[in-house]
Amino acid sequence: MGASLAEAALALGHEVIVISGPVEVEYPAEATVFPVISTEEMLECAAEKFEHCDGLIGAAAPCDYRPLRVEPGKIAKTGEPLMLRLIETDDVVATLAAKKGGRWVVGFALETEDHRLRALAKLERKCCDLMVSNGVEAMHSLENQVEILNPAGTILQQAAGPKALVAEKILAVIQRELIDRR
Repeated sequence: MGASLAEAALALGHEVIVISGPVEVEYPAEATVFPVISTEEMLECAAEKFEHCDGLIGAAAPCDYRPLRVEPGKIAKTGEPLMLRLIETDDVVATLAAKKGGRWVVGFALETEDHRLRALAKLERKCCDLMVSNGVEAMHSLENQVEILNPAGTILQQAAGPKALVAEKILAVIQRELIDRR
């Protein structure tokens, strides 16, 4: 979805910066791509680049948890159970949206149940201007089905079909609701 959004934004004449984890996706050549590995790296890079942007579309799904401790080498087998402790990672979209000032932020909510309710809760909690709700069936698929919600809970657009078409519809709503109104 991120590559399709980048393509749609470029088609509208926008400059596009993509911050991407290790994925098997080819981004448009006209986009500036910054590769990262961890959620922490994504947040650091995004915070630096967001300072010079008009808006942010948080279509990524970075890891929500990371190991509390990372061993520097191989962990040898002992025959005993291994306890793995995880801690939450910082929320990239929420962290940046909290400092957005006059910029706009659009988030994505990938949910398995109660799509609209959970998307609205995320929209409010993360201080987003719009939230795009979609399901897990979008992962590793060439198609997507979304609802674009505003803070009042209004469905501004529903879109389904190839990700390129869905991205065009999402960008049209962003253009109309967030960019043209500023």
